[in-house]
Amino acid sequence: MPSQIAVEKKKLKNPPLDIHYLGDRVLRQPAKRITKVDDEIRQIARQMLQTMYSSDGIGLAAPQVGIHKQLIVIDLEPDKPEHQPLVLINPVVKQVSKEVCAAQEGCLSIPGVYLDVTRPLSLELSYKDENGTPKTLKATDLLARCILHEMDHLNGVVFVDRVENSLALSQELSKHGFSQQAVKPIV
Repeated sequence: MPSQIAVEKKKLKNPPLDIHYLGDRVLRQPAKRITKVDDEIRQIARQMLQTMYSSDGIGLAAPQVGIHKQLIVIDLEPDKPEHQPLVLINPVVKQVSKEVCAAQEGCLSIPGVYLDVTRPLSLELSYKDENGTPKTLKATDLLARCILHEMDHLNGVVFVDRVENSLALSQELSKHGFSQQAVKPIV
């Protein structure tokens, strides 16, 4: 079944949703499970995609736009109109690889800040799609990283909480006007 939330992959002058930034309490509140996948949820996903494309992102979690629902949109190929975005509703990581990899991450909620984060190389995920159909997905490399990054948002975690190089973290945050106090390190 084709996606019901096709949106044009373009930048909008006025995206439908506002992205919240590091330091905003809204980013620290855990998201709630979605009980019913309906037109309202599909409309939120559509608006999230439009907002993500408008901000040059490849992933966006509902809490980043002030919506406390377990909803994520991902598109690793925003330049390819034929490539379908991924809509993850109530995602649950079933398994992650023991193999990990450090790579640079950024976040639409912390513009300009890019730092290394260590994450598992691959994962297995269960979720519902935009039609409410249960699905499973095996993801590796960038897709696995992006899913884990966005899933952190559903739990009130931001990628800078996982940065191990505190000096680089402190320098990058202050360079871009973010407070070190907004970071909640994960130990």
